[in-house]
Amino acid sequence: MTNSIDQRIENVRKGIMKRASAMKEKVKKQGFAFKPFSVKQKQVLTWWCPNSPVKEKDGIIADGAIRSGKTLCMSLSYVLWAMESFNQQNFGMSGKTIGSFRRNVLFWLKMMLASRGYSVVDHRSDNLIVVSKGTTTNYFYIFGGKDERSQDLIQGITLAGMFFDEVALMPESFVNQATGRCSVTGSKFWFNCNPDNPRHWFKVNWVDKCKEKNIIYLHFTMDDNLSLSEKIKERYRSTYVGVFFKRYILGLWCVAEGLVYSMFSEERHVKKEHMTGALTYVVSVDYGTVNPFSAGLWAFDGWHSQREAEIYYDSRKKKKRVDDEEYYKMLKKLIGNRRVECIIVDPSAASFIEVIKKYNEYSVMGANNDVLDGIRVVTTMLNKDMISVHEDCQDNIKEYGLYVWDEEKGDDVVIKENDHSMDDTRYYCYTFLRRRLRWRY
Repeated sequence: MTNSIDQRIENVRKGIMKRASAMKEKVKKQGFAFKPFSVKQKQVLTWWCPNSPVKEKDGIIADGAIRSGKTLCMSLSYVLWAMESFNQQNFGMSGKTIGSFRRNVLFWLKMMLASRGYSVVDHRSDNLIVVSKGTTTNYFYIFGGKDERSQDLIQGITLAGMFFDEVALMPESFVNQATGRCSVTGSKFWFNCNPDNPRHWFKVNWVDKCKEKNIIYLHFTMDDNLSLSEKIKERYRSTYVGVFFKRYILGLWCVAEGLVYSMFSEERHVKKEHMTGALTYVVSVDYGTVNPFSAGLWAFDGWHSQREAEIYYDSRKKKKRVDDEEYYKMLKKLIGNRRVECIIVDPSAASFIEVIKKYNEYSVMGANNDVLDGIRVVTTMLNKDMISVHEDCQDNIKEYGLYVWDEEKGDDVVIKENDHSMDDTRYYCYTFLRRRLRWRY
């Protein structure tokens, strides 16, 4: 029996390897079909060339709208510059994470380079890309810059250049450490990002000081990407609203202000009828003892979701604290005889998660608690009418009208009041619904 299982596993492994090899060969044969470059993309591709009037600049910043063609031309230009300017040197390339960099940048970059006659060898275990052409070979190390600890990963290496994709998502300490490693004569910096808050460290210390730092600054819009049709552009324009429209579509560094979900409308999003048909049920929980405990029961039909019922227990108003066992009883009452796929809980609520696990009646998972990305997803889902609220969920409806950005902080943070139902809504949309829909916005 064991041998049979081992053989099946081995056959599956061989099948995967065979398909991967076939796909790699297909990509190699097809190459990369280059689209016409816009004027701004051509500037990115040629600014470092010997006949360029700005060739002595120490770097380039490209910011602006999503899907504007920044990443493609910046990454290609960076490697072409490195291969034309150096031999047997080390270079750095970074995304928020190594995984996101491989998906969003490296996959396309390897095809573009292969189409131009470069040999590209990917040493995945070392996160090293070796690029060769003729007698020239250079080494490109991949780094993730997701948190303050990331700076430790890049210490000690000497670089001839550094490329940052989505630099506004990285901590300043990592960027300072990485740029400080570029000590080879002739080294340059390459920065690529979507705008954020105008008080963001990268805006203040790099974009606003680009002349002082001897760096080129280029602002991109979707019109700078000639491969985008008007239909696709319009789809992206309709996807975002509020601060995210200003940043992702207009490409502006702007303050998050006013209501977080200004697009929420009772007339549009509050429903009198419960959903019917073949439904998947999920519960989302924002745990609280002193602060309110909020839970939402969600119905999902394969595309649309509705908050069907809720719990909102405020111990201060009730003048009575309850323990995890009592909260569990409340959840069971909320669920009733429905079959729930999972309960999504604030990951900090370890004791309550253990209580749910103890009874082994429901599957439980920790929520993805990325606040800003979660808000962005909820915003778009509201705008596209992908989520709604039953009129019985009055606490949820009330919080939509009270949930606001903290304009005094200067960063993209919300005021931590009237946010508990908003938090469990965000957990559901970002942790469950986005993945179920394989949604990338």
